[in-house]
Amino acid sequence: MNFSSLFPVTEPTWIFLGVLCIVLFAPLLFNKLRMPHIIGMILAGLLIGPNGLNIIERDDSFELFGKVGLYYIMFLASLEINMQEMRQAKGGALLMGLAVFIIPIGLGMLTNMFILKYSLIASLLLASMYASYTLISYPIVARYGLSRLRCVNFVVGGTIITDTLTLFVLAVVAGTFTGEASIWMVLLMLVKLLLIVVIIIFFFPRIARYFFRKYNDSVIQYIFVLAMLFLGAGLMELAGMEGILGAFITGLVLNRLIPHSSPLMRRIDFVGNAIFIPYFLIGVGMMIDIRVLFNGGDSLLVAAVMVLTALTGKWTASLLVAKSYRMSANERNLMFGLSTSQAAATLAAAIVGHGIILADGTRLLNDDVLNGTIILILVTCIVSSIISDRASRKLVVSGDVLDNPVTNLSKKTLVALANPLMVDKLMDLALLVRKENSKIPLSAITVVLDEDKKLQARGMKVLDAAANIAAAVNVPLLTKVRLTTNLAHGIIHEVKENDYRELILGFHKKETANDSFLGNVLPEVLSAIDCQVVMARMNIPLNTVRVIHITFPAKAEFEAGFPYWVEETARMAAGLGCRIMYHGHPDTMSRIQRMLKSLDPIEASFFETDGGNDLKRLSKVIHEDHLLIIVSARRGSISFRPSHDHIFVQLQRDYPNTSILLIYPNGYKVEGGETH
Repeated sequence: MNFSSLFPVTEPTWIFLGVLCIVLFAPLLFNKLRMPHIIGMILAGLLIGPNGLNIIERDDSFELFGKVGLYYIMFLASLEINMQEMRQAKGGALLMGLAVFIIPIGLGMLTNMFILKYSLIASLLLASMYASYTLISYPIVARYGLSRLRCVNFVVGGTIITDTLTLFVLAVVAGTFTGEASIWMVLLMLVKLLLIVVIIIFFFPRIARYFFRKYNDSVIQYIFVLAMLFLGAGLMELAGMEGILGAFITGLVLNRLIPHSSPLMRRIDFVGNAIFIPYFLIGVGMMIDIRVLFNGGDSLLVAAVMVLTALTGKWTASLLVAKSYRMSANERNLMFGLSTSQAAATLAAAIVGHGIILADGTRLLNDDVLNGTIILILVTCIVSSIISDRASRKLVVSGDVLDNPVTNLSKKTLVALANPLMVDKLMDLALLVRKENSKIPLSAITVVLDEDKKLQARGMKVLDAAANIAAAVNVPLLTKVRLTTNLAHGIIHEVKENDYRELILGFHKKETANDSFLGNVLPEVLSAIDCQVVMARMNIPLNTVRVIHITFPAKAEFEAGFPYWVEETARMAAGLGCRIMYHGHPDTMSRIQRMLKSLDPIEASFFETDGGNDLKRLSKVIHEDHLLIIVSARRGSISFRPSHDHIFVQLQRDYPNTSILLIYPNGYKVEGGETH
């Protein structure tokens, strides 16, 4: 049997199987070689592609899924950005974007004109290719948990500046040779670009916020996000720019609506890294033909000049930014690694330049440049992956990026579940305030009377739903149905037996008009345990909250649990990317401001009061998409005030539809087991 007749494989089933085998085995092999998986995908594509062993045909699926994968890389990169840190780093992102654009173009113009002897227009187009970069190695940085570093935000933010300028140069050069280039054409392109950006920034968040409030199905939400991603990319292409810019901007505007700890974010990340991004990387490898370097001519010289110029320009730009912001050598190397890899915009410029025929019948960018571009993509992707991986490892090992939280104690959290309609909201809250990368599992309990079989069965279903939510984000969850003759005692004994430091539960479901949100359980629980208790009533999904208001009593800083709730609420605001507004006594406020300096950056406002009951005043400024957090106090504690006994009456009267968190901070244990 002639096996050579079986190749290349053209049947879609076998092509997809081949891709899946690469995605499965390449990471296993390259783990042993201690090399980044990305290199494995690209080299595997080179090996099996038409320019290698010709095992698999590069069919239309690589064009389709490859484009999706490229958009996914840009989309994920913008979703991972901490928007509060990005606002603080906007100067660095602007400097990075301009430096990575100007320096490589300047070097490129010199080398292209004086070494390769190209014309001015050809040199400009080729030089613009050195400036652009695609965040190929971003998944490496994300895997090490470094995606929120300042240097990473600089590079990710600089992408939109650099690629926009690069693609704008490409559009102008292309228009020059189609007879369309003029000052009016350039202005029209700018107007279209600005119009599309305004549409994405203004309409996309409003559409998404409405959709997330109305539909809670995880599959529907994921499909909606994909639709928004491709709508943004398609609109950008209508403006004459590359869709990667639209994908990136769409991710930025949806960033705060998709918290990093949410199941939706985990699904987006999983599908992209499992299918679409590997497909793109394998497709890039299949385009590479290393034989062109040895076919004579100037291919080797052109490729060498392109690679050296691009690497030198990116290194110089990274060094400039690192020196300007006094960064370490590892941070500089990470910026260099992230900004080095080239793919989409570079390839687009090469293909456009190769397709332009001059008056003398020659191409603006000849075959040598096209072949050199493929080599440039291969070399820069390999260099980017290796440098990013090594720099990430060194940053993690050095301890320079370790969290520096205010509280060093890890909290064991218990979520008490009863109402099936509150399961997803309470679990979202617990996941949001949980420390990132914490090794301590969450716990969930449902307490039922031991003679009620129906409630026992419902309790099991409630815990199964909670377990599915936790599993979607790879967070371990311990579940238990606790049988008891008294609901309050069941919760109290569970907390004490396992030394939980936080209890999260929902507001009591009112049975009668005279009933209270407080119910009969909470007063007994508060008097018997000293851990932090959080009562939640969420009328809107957490990810659609725009502003958080926190009101706290005077002398709250003297309570044992003060640092816990300050850090936890700040973490919540950072995770949601929303503004947080503090209302309280000036002395307490100054302590909060000092603590916030050592936490993740958040957008905070401070309104000084006498530390009394601010609920009546706040009822006039809180809107439907705001979250009210009330820090109360147990009776007998130093910050307790008689008005705390009337909080639930005020909530029923003034806040019937407001989303509320009521926090009772940790108390001090005293003899006799009581809590103060």
